Amino acid sequence: MRVVCIGAGYVGSVTGTALAANHHHTTIIDVNQEKIERLSRGECPIYEPGMETLLPTLIGKSLFATTSYDAVADADVIFIAVGTPSNPDGSADLRYIKQTAEQIGKHLSGERFTVIAMKSTVPVGTCQWVTALLADASGLTPESDFTVVSNPEFLREGFALEDVFFPDRIVIGSVHPQGLSTMRRLYQGVLDRSGYEDLCQHFSFSYDLAAPPAVYFETDTKSAELIKYASNAFLAVKISYINEIARLCEALGGNVLDVAAGMGLDSRIGPKFLQVSSGGSGSCFPKDTAELLSASEKVDSELMVVKAAVASNERMHQYVVEKLERRLNGLKGKNIGILGLTFKPDTDDARRTQASYIIGKLLEEGAQVRVHDPQGMGMFRELNPDMPITYCTDPVQTGQDADAVVLLTHWSMYQEMDWQQMAGMMRQPYLLDTRNFLDASRMRTCGFDYQGLGVAAKASPSLGVMGK
Repeated sequence: MRVVCIGAGYVGSVTGTALAANHHHTTIIDVNQEKIERLSRGECPIYEPGMETLLPTLIGKSLFATTSYDAVADADVIFIAVGTPSNPDGSADLRYIKQTAEQIGKHLSGERFTVIAMKSTVPVGTCQWVTALLADASGLTPESDFTVVSNPEFLREGFALEDVFFPDRIVIGSVHPQGLSTMRRLYQGVLDRSGYEDLCQHFSFSYDLAAPPAVYFETDTKSAELIKYASNAFLAVKISYINEIARLCEALGGNVLDVAAGMGLDSRIGPKFLQVSSGGSGSCFPKDTAELLSASEKVDSELMVVKAAVASNERMHQYVVEKLERRLNGLKGKNIGILGLTFKPDTDDARRTQASYIIGKLLEEGAQVRVHDPQGMGMFRELNPDMPITYCTDPVQTGQDADAVVLLTHWSMYQEMDWQQMAGMMRQPYLLDTRNFLDASRMRTCGFDYQGLGVAAKASPSLGVMGK
């Protein structure tokens, strides 16, 4: 099939590349000339494991990149994968959706039936609105010449390629027969996994090809639009809940690692998203929960549980700052090292991260801050140009004359760094591990006063399951 992906960000570039790998003639369109030039050279404009290997094998063959919308005229499916940032009131800013829809409408030829698939995370009713925009811009007849379907993305940054090739579910929102049949045909290769043996071997995907294929789920457009928001909000609630339990464990002398492990053994709960952190963050959860809350308030159906989770998450960010302040007897004049600026490992995405909040509070309290991240420093600096912090190319250097070092993002490289060297260069070798990621006994052997989150000093060590 002939496919167009509009937007060369995290969703568009990965989706387009994966569709090209599944033998669809795919064109990625973006207004950013630099991104298009990089794609055309076989370089990925974002950091996503596997893309740097897969993309060069496809570019100029089944994958193309351009700033022109000309490819829209011949497309069977057009994905809209542009940004939907938050307005000040939490609602989604749809200006880029509007601009994209108008450009698509101007280039639709009407010579073939076209499906416009909404990949961007958008409020309920957006597909209906985009349909009207397309009709106005093109002069074509909706549902006869084209249809708009919802196809929400569920990609995890750091595992995005694997999630496109091996999704747990594919959701299509439409009641249009030809629109549904077109999307089924588009995703047939994903469901069949034809040629995936070589793919798994080449990229070391940890996936069992004998496992059941993705669930292909069809519903109406508005329900599909809501599924993405409802899913992310539920995960945000789960993250906030375990972080609240972590704070309670510290107060009562419990061990949140064991509490989470015991909870996860319940099949109704499961172990995922029960990992303690300094609070959920990133480009999706804060934005999507804010939009869902805004939408619920507008129709007098406020989501009280989600509202509480958002407040609890902000409280967790502040809790980390307070924990440092108590341990150091104040923050004014203190030197703090920060390890990790992205919201999770294996991405360069530093948008709306816990680091930006925590570092901002440390600076407000008069601390000096040195930071490191293996991929996210460029974006973090771009997003926070006025933050007076020192960027270190070597993670060990964040400990130079430091009174504390805080691990915020659990990059694997941080387990292998020379912690003993860092401890020796600090004024006070205090290490706060907000992910409970590092080996506590090893850190103490290196000379650190080591603390995690949710594991009180008087708590018993984790014993785990009998026989393991």
